[in-house]
Amino acid sequence: MSLPKTQKQWYVQGADKGFDGFVYQDAAVPTPGDHEVLVHLRGASLNYRDLIIPKGEYPFPLNFPVVACSDGAGEVVAVGSKVTKWKKGDKVLTLFNQGHQSGDMDIKASKTGLGGCIDGTLRQYGTFAETGVAKMPSNLNFVEAASLVCAGLTSWNALYGLKPLKKGQWVVTQGTGGVSLFALQFAKAAGAHVIATTSTAEKAEMLKKLGADHVINYRVDVNWGETARKLTPGGEGVEHVIEVGGADTFTQSLSAIKMEGVISVIGFLGGAAPKDNFLETLYRVCTVRGVYVGSREQLEAMVAEIEKHDIHPVMDKTVFTLEKAKEAYEYMWAMKHTGKIPITIE
Repeated sequence: MSLPKTQKQWYVQGADKGFDGFVYQDAAVPTPGDHEVLVHLRGASLNYRDLIIPKGEYPFPLNFPVVACSDGAGEVVAVGSKVTKWKKGDKVLTLFNQGHQSGDMDIKASKTGLGGCIDGTLRQYGTFAETGVAKMPSNLNFVEAASLVCAGLTSWNALYGLKPLKKGQWVVTQGTGGVSLFALQFAKAAGAHVIATTSTAEKAEMLKKLGADHVINYRVDVNWGETARKLTPGGEGVEHVIEVGGADTFTQSLSAIKMEGVISVIGFLGGAAPKDNFLETLYRVCTVRGVYVGSREQLEAMVAEIEKHDIHPVMDKTVFTLEKAKEAYEYMWAMKHTGKIPITIE
């Protein structure tokens, strides 16, 4: 079957127009270079990061204009002359930072983010380095697989990148966003105990169904960090906190953490202005670590674990098409979602 010459895609024009700078347009279908693959993208998913890029609030490198979104999965439809890892028909998902292959993040790799510095996945066809994609989990569909690229890998790195999570340890997750739900699922697969926070009884029930051992309503219990600590053996605290709230939650994360535990800072949904003295890390004898997604090596390890335990991402009930992607942005900005927002691409 011959490939089309043109395709539809979403461009972010800059960081000064908000969602008004988000443009749906025709573009040429790219030709893969010697070491590249051409992927017919079939699924995408959104992250908070995608929303704040056009709003000028993203703290990492950007290069405008850029095709939006990091999360993508699809089928390889053409390969460059020197590609050895892939063949036509392979199902793959994208690597968030194309240059982060293994080991530690560095400045060079931080400038290779899809949908930020490099054209992303809100399009029908994309070329990627053969090292910029990974095998899709065999138990997932395209939109489920796409949702792993940023939120899934970030959670995996948080739990396994510095001090690997062990069976029987304790983890605190915050809310019902993608990163937190992945962390809950990965922790339970590892045989860990999870204390989840949320704001409604309905969401609490969902968290319990996913395996949360304890759920705390943070609106009812404002000192939930201390409550979480008391739930652990000897009241010593938890080994891992998945910190997505920022200024509004960090004090409680410090209250919950065990000596030598790790607070993985991933987001700032509750504000970015710190309210805590950094010397708290000394008083608490803990590590506070910023997490910027993860490497291809970690992505492949995560995919293997997802297949082993047949883990399926929590996807929002509302499915958007590529044409309706701007509506998906607005839907997520209004916080109407639970889990990951699916976008199908034809």
